Amino acid sequence: MAATFTVLPGSPRAGNIVYTLRLRNRGHVACFVSGLPTLRLLGRSGNPLPTHVRAGHPGRLTAVRVVLAPGGYASASARFSPDVPGPGEAGPCEPVAYRVRIVVPPGGGTTSGPVDPPTRVCEHGSLTMTTLVAGKKGPSTA
Repeated sequence: MAATFTVLPGSPRAGNIVYTLRLRNRGHVACFVSGLPTLRLLGRSGNPLPTHVRAGHPGRLTAVRVVLAPGGYASASARFSPDVPGPGEAGPCEPVAYRVRIVVPPGGGTTSGPVDPPTRVCEHGSLTMTTLVAGKKGPSTA
């Protein structure tokens, strides 16, 4: 599995931004993913940064089985603040994240990929995520 975490063009507004997490099946057989991915933001040298993922729509449909043929994609959206410090944060809220490590549900395989462009995730690394869906674009909002 390969991963990227990239800014959604045109998404920055009102102190928030949306990034799209893309997972690609680089294997030779089909596999599936489902649910809310577990993320860990990583600094320039790979050091773990504060990361707190919560569901974008708690209490609603939480997981769909997404079958990925070889070369197929699944994606999710993450909304967060890159520049508004939360309680207990000052100045530039958190260190810049350069990579993200993902635990892929449901099997728990792990992969990592670049954060493009690298960014801060304020409020102690708080991200509001959607569940994984089929395709490269991800859900429209987190």
